[in-house]
Amino acid sequence: MEFIENYLYYIASFGLILIGLYIMLVKKNLIKMIIGLSIIDTGVNILLISMGYLKEGTAPIFSHKDLLPSRMVDPVPQALVLTAIVIGVAILALALTLTIVLYRHYGTLNVRKIRDLKW
Repeated sequence: MEFIENYLYYIASFGLILIGLYIMLVKKNLIKMIIGLSIIDTGVNILLISMGYLKEGTAPIFSHKDLLPSRMVDPVPQALVLTAIVIGVAILALALTLTIVLYRHYGTLNVRKIRDLKW
């Protein structure tokens, strides 16, 4: 039970990554594949944040003389996740735009039908 409590965020992030990977590999609808990509992105962001987490950690601001750097939360994963969220939104917008273009051109969102129609 203590193992699950200590590694809950890691387990949840790997679970989200696996669910998103399953959706991307199994589903043939482009919208569902994009949703799977978004779930993977969320899992990776949770994994990055959980790596910098300290139980009962403080903000990385030296406001008191008693604060130790070893008890401060690492701000680098938080900055990486903020950047990753912006990049993820841009990739999501690009993927949805390409999906709209493909739907207008081929009239379907099924990947197998689009592959068959290209020749």
